Formats: sequence, structure tokens, C-alpha cells
Amino acid sequence: MKFLILVPFAVAALAGTAFAAEPFTTVKTDKGEVLAGEKGMTLYTFKKDEAGTSNCYDKCATNWPPAIAASDAMAEGAYSLVTRKDGAKQWAKDGMPLYYWIKDMKEGDTTGDGVNGVWDVAKP
Repeated sequence: MKFLILVPFAVAALAGTAFAAEPFTTVKTDKGEVLAGEKGMTLYTFKKDEAGTSNCYDKCATNWPPAIAASDAMAEGAYSLVTRKDGAKQWAKDGMPLYYWIKDMKEGDTTGDGVNGVWDVAKP
């Protein structure tokens, strides 16, 4: 009986460790493996950004919602945090801010890749 009581705690502890290691996952798409965020949605980088700086605001950010980090998020490994003009923290990979594309509807969609020649799927 003690074993059955301890199992949920052990599973929860392992899950917490796994999620703390990386804020994102990867999904297989027609573009190969891509970095994905919430609900398996593809993440993108913007060629007009600079490492550590987001240049996507206003209408751009409406169409390309930034991957906003929780207030207690911590940078780790290739993942860092960029401070946006409004003070929000945005996830970045290898220094490049990450975004979602408003027209992607389901996990694995990559419809934003190549838009206007300045958007690319984020690779793991």
C-alpha cells in the first residue's frame, strides 16, 4: 500500500525535473524537426531581430505573437530571455527571440516559414 501512495509523488517529481530542463519540445513537420511551444505549435525566428533584441511589435506582434515567458522563468542552456519594450520577458533560442504564427492552426503546421522572406521555423 505504501508503494501505491508513493508512486504519484515519484512521477510528479520526475515530471517537474523534465519540464525544468527545457521550456520547449520538438515536433516533426514537413520542414523536418522544428522547435515547438504551447500545444505543439511551431516557433519561428525573425530575420529583422538581433540577438537579444525583439523588433516585432504592434501589428507584427499581433500576427506573430511572441513566446512570452512566465514571470519566474529562468534562462537555461540555449534558451534565454529577452526583455520586450513593455517589460514582458520573451523566450529566445541562441539569442534569437521566438514567435508563434497566427495562421498556424494545429501542431506541426509550418505555414509561417518563409513569410515575406524574413520568418524561419526555429530549429532545435
